[in-house]
Order: sequence, then C-alpha cells, then structure tokens
Amino acid sequence: MYSEMNVVELRSITKRFGRTIANDNVDLDLRQGEVHAVLGENGAGKSTLMNILSGLYQPDSGSIFVRGQEVHFASPRDAIDAGIWMIHQHFMLVQSHTVLDNIILGTRLPIFPNRRKLTGKIFDCCQRLNFDINLNARIWQLSTGEQQRVEIVKALYRGARILILDEPTAILTPQESEALFGILRTMRSEGYSIVFVSHKLGEVLSISDRITVLRKGRLVDTVRNENLQKGELASLMVGRDVSLDVEARHVVPLQANMEPILRLENVTARNDRRLVALDNVSLTLHSGEILGIAGVAGNGQLELAEVTTGLRKVDSGSIYALEREITNKSIKEIIKLGLAYVPEDRISVGSIGALGIPDNVLLKCYNLFSFLDSTGINSYSEDLMDRYDVVYSDLSTPVRHLSGGNLQKLILARELREIPRILIAAYPTRGLDVAAIEYVKKVLVDCRDGGSAILLISEDLDELLALSDRIAVIYEGKLTFMPTKDIHQIGLAMAGSHE
Repeated sequence: MYSEMNVVELRSITKRFGRTIANDNVDLDLRQGEVHAVLGENGAGKSTLMNILSGLYQPDSGSIFVRGQEVHFASPRDAIDAGIWMIHQHFMLVQSHTVLDNIILGTRLPIFPNRRKLTGKIFDCCQRLNFDINLNARIWQLSTGEQQRVEIVKALYRGARILILDEPTAILTPQESEALFGILRTMRSEGYSIVFVSHKLGEVLSISDRITVLRKGRLVDTVRNENLQKGELASLMVGRDVSLDVEARHVVPLQANMEPILRLENVTARNDRRLVALDNVSLTLHSGEILGIAGVAGNGQLELAEVTTGLRKVDSGSIYALEREITNKSIKEIIKLGLAYVPEDRISVGSIGALGIPDNVLLKCYNLFSFLDSTGINSYSEDLMDRYDVVYSDLSTPVRHLSGGNLQKLILARELREIPRILIAAYPTRGLDVAAIEYVKKVLVDCRDGGSAILLISEDLDELLALSDRIAVIYEGKLTFMPTKDIHQIGLAMAGSHE
C-alpha cells in the first residue's frame, strides 16, 4: 500500500509490446521534495515507465497512487490534472510563437483573455525561480537553456508539483547544466518532486537524493545517494564490472613532422534551409590524432560531417584528403581514399532498417563478393558480428529490430573492417548504454593508436575531454580551437561567449 510520505507510488507495473516485456513488475516511489534519478541501459524500461507515469501509455497490470489515491491515467491530460508534467529531451515548443503564447498554449482560456493578468501570473512563476525570460521573445530567439526554462515555467504555470525530466542536460552547455541543477535544488527546497532520467552518472550523483536502477525491464534496486561511486552504479546497470576510464593512451603535442591527413581551407556551406551553416571553416587533422568538435546541437556539426564525407556540397573553400583535393567529389571517390563515416543518425543514414545484416554490412564493400556467393557473404557477416560483439537473432532479421547499441556496433564493424585513414565519427555513443559506450570508446582509441585521423563530433564533454588530443568548438558555423581543455572555457565557447 501507499505511504503518506510518498507523492507517487508505482506498484507492480507491467507493460508489454507484443512479445516484448518492457516493464516487468516494477515498483517505484517518489517522495515529496526529492530528486529521484532513474538509470538503466537502453531497453531497460526507463522511458516506458515514465511514459506510463505521464499518461502516454497505460500499464497492462499494476497500480499508480498519487498522494495516496489510486489513479488511472487515460491520457497525458489526466496526468497533468494530477500535477504530473514530463519535460522531454526535445522541447515541445512552437519556435515561431512567443514565450507567453507557448506557456498558455493548450490551456482553457476565455475567448478574449486578459493578457496582462496572464503575464502577471507567469511573471510570478519566473520570479520564484529567479528566471529572467522575455515573455514577448520568440522561442527561436532563445538559447537552449532558456527554452528549457520556458518548459519548466509552463509546467509550474499549469500547477505541476511533480516533474519528469528526460535527459535534461543532453543539449546544454556545462554552464547551462549547472544553472539547471541550481533550479532543481530550489524546486526541491520548495517541496517539488522531480524524476531525473539520465545516462550521465556524474550528474546523477551530483543532483539526486535516491537512485532507481532498471535492467531488462526489471527493478534492480533503489539506493540512497550516499558515498556512491560511478563504478557501483555502472555495475548495477550492466550486471558486471564496467571500465569508465577508457581514454586516449597518450596525447602527443602536434609536431612539424606529423602527417596531415585531412584539411579544410576556408570552407563555407549551407544547410537544408539555404542558410550558412559553415562559415569559413579551416582545420587540419593529422595521422594518429583525435580532434574533438564540441558544440550545442544545430551549430554546424551535421554540415561539417557531411561536407567532409561528400554528402553535402561546398559553396566555397577547399577540402583535401591525403593531399588530394576532394571538394565536391563523389562519395565513392572519397571512400576509395580510406574515409569511414559513423553518422549521427544510425537509423536513417547509417543503415537500411528493412534489410538484414549481410546487406547492411556490404553497403561499402559489395565489390568483394559475387551477389550469388551467399555462403561467403554470410560467413563474412558472421565473422564481423562476432568480432564486434553484435547480438542478433538471425542474419536475415531486419536491422531495425536491433537495439541501438548493437546497431551502432554493426555500423562500426562495417566502417572499421580495415583501419581507415580518416574516420568521421558523429555522436558515436549518443543514446547508448554504459557497456556499449565503453566498447565504442575502446574502438575509437584503438583506431587512433593504429594511425587513423579521427574527427570526433560529440555533445558529451566528458567523452571529448577523455579521448581527444585537441578540442575545437563550433558555434554558429564558426570553429574556435581551444588552447586548453578547461571545461569552463569550452562551455563559454559553446555559448558564443569565448574570446
């Protein structure tokens, strides 16, 4: 039964999707005035459980109690009416509308609402949390951190006392993340209850009071955050010891005799909306080097990867690989020079979801086999899958049914079947669980030590700091090389404030 000190209790929650059990008899309780973190690998059932709590899904069995009363949420509206609000990783805001319009959007208002009265009520919400938000600004004019604050104010304005935050720091600068933690601590002190879903163990240990760990849809344990270490949490998530300290084994300062493998000279390119996405970008990448590219999403990272791999045309400037100009050359010509690409979107760009493993493996080496040699193709595919520890049920199963981590390993297996001269890796660990992240980092370090020149694009600063020999920050299409690995200075540059 429920406890008076709990504002939410989930009891024996089970949810199935076909033959897959996403949540298997899971219990979770949330106390008033606490930050409760939920951890788990991909497929552990975190998102499903939070979608049940927020009314998006309904459980097949089990009970939900809110403030001691059993409830049945038929929709997110029911959860909102009960004071529960979920802030998604990708904000649910209308970019062209004002802050005020976004906050009141979807609420029941008179035909001619009193906007002054509405503004005053919203301003009071902002004041309580020391938010300085221009209510008349358009959403697109705000920074990512400011947009997140709009989501929080929207929740408070509608009376939410229980907030679910899904990967809230994934697209924030370090400074914005610290500001968010300050907000959460203030809300906790005022009696708000917060569920914090994240894969960043350091952040979980920094902000949470208690931590619930899920594995394969089941509850592993709920522990108090007292003298816990990252390794302990990782072991609970994975079920075995995990190394969290994979990093480049040596960092060699740039020397005059280091071989330049990839050069961009004053490259300018446009995005799909025909706006300038890369603004006069120059860089040189050397053999045996990892150059990390940091930045908030949408500042030209995608375009940088695509012009380098031949997927996007350059408006001006030049690109050289192995001293051969490849500006606007065909993708096939660039691949022949030894370039490998792990794209940001592993589902739509990195693979063909409707095809099986052999077809996806052969996408870049179809000339090695006769298409009639099915035995050789299958044997080759099985060997690659074994080498990269890809878990699958059958070679012919469409790869869209693989987990995110296994699909990423398949892409790595295809791209790195031979050590490439150049590797462009865009967000290679995004959305992966701890064990898969450990594996991908090791593969990147092995490639770098084998002589590959690696351009590593990531939003995870811990990852960049651990793996990169040099770090550059991209902001509004301009590239700034950082003289040090000072995380504060990198964060300022990501926000456009670094000189």
